[in-house]
Amino acid sequence: MSSSVVAAPSKESAVDWAKDSALGWVIGAVVVALLLYYFIGVDQGAYSVFGNDMHIHEWVHDSRHFLGFPCH
Repeated sequence: MSSSVVAAPSKESAVDWAKDSALGWVIGAVVVALLLYYFIGVDQGAYSVFGNDMHIHEWVHDSRHFLGFPCH
């Protein structure tokens, strides 16, 4: 008579997908936040991304003041 014992997989080989997924979301959110912060802060006339077009400047004018960027 022989007994067969199946060993459970070790925890070292298991991948924690929830941790990896959360890290991806955090990195993505930080990248989007930095791009938004750059977009709001850079387009203040002297560093205008779109040339002499001031539409973006006017759309985010109050946000720029709230974040501490000088406008005038």
